[in-house]
Amino acid sequence: MTQPHTNTLPSSMPLDAAMPIPAHWHAKAQANGFHITRRCKDRARVVLQCQTCGQEHDKRHSVVVGSTPLCPHCVTARWEADAAAAGLSWLGRDPQDPRRGRYRAPCGHEVSRQFGLIKRIAAGICALRCETCQRAKEEAEATAAGWTLLGPAHEHGVTYRRYRHDCGHEQEIAPVNMRTERVTCAGCGVCWSASPSFIYCMRFELPGLPPLVKLGFSRNPESRMNWQLLRTPDLSEQAQPSGQILRSIQIRTGHLALYLEKRMHAALRRSHPGSVVPAEHYGPWLKVKSEIYIADLEPVILDMLERLDTGTPAPD
Repeated sequence: MTQPHTNTLPSSMPLDAAMPIPAHWHAKAQANGFHITRRCKDRARVVLQCQTCGQEHDKRHSVVVGSTPLCPHCVTARWEADAAAAGLSWLGRDPQDPRRGRYRAPCGHEVSRQFGLIKRIAAGICALRCETCQRAKEEAEATAAGWTLLGPAHEHGVTYRRYRHDCGHEQEIAPVNMRTERVTCAGCGVCWSASPSFIYCMRFELPGLPPLVKLGFSRNPESRMNWQLLRTPDLSEQAQPSGQILRSIQIRTGHLALYLEKRMHAALRRSHPGSVVPAEHYGPWLKVKSEIYIADLEPVILDMLERLDTGTPAPD
């Protein structure tokens, strides 16, 4: 009598999953830091347990035997640690690019960055710049200068942006020039010589030096002081240079402001010949080589500006 065929394996377990695992598969897995715990339903795949984190994942047996498998849980843990070291929150891999991750920046915006860049940020080699915040910053800088940010430049590359002037003219300009307002509209032709300007008096407090004053002219004295005059100090220095605008008088054109400023400098040099400070004294802190005076001349310069403001002729 023929005995009925019996199967000692559960009916839900495919025969392939019960096949023995070759010894050389175990040896290769052990050499790479894993244990093979079992086969998967797919005969081509096995389940690996990481000897480092203890978690499991499945891999094709060809990867186990012929390559160096990586534990996805350990890799993700390293990405999370890099993100934390860089001051970011890990959100997961970027579905559009396997070389990138998604992160929450300190500003609250979500950004996508390459894993290598996050390591450099964590090491202090570079910094993260949020595109959303950068766009808002550039829009504000453009508005302050009388322009509207439109978007990326079409002709001058990534270091330029496209803007529209209040007159309607569109132009590609470097953001650094927009930030410092060193911009001339090619449409309406308003340039420094034709647009209103200011004659100013500034006081500077520089490390290791007594206060100094400067007489000059600019379309934007604030931008002139912060972006064109003060040098960026070494971050290791404890004492930092600082500047203050004491007074500024608006002049109807830059051409007239230049003329009046030159006359005032000539008068100061004639009446106070020893008041000019040599450039080598303030060179490490200021980006100019002239027009800097000792602080004793501050009331004299302010008096000249007062006369200019009230229309009283200044002494030559």
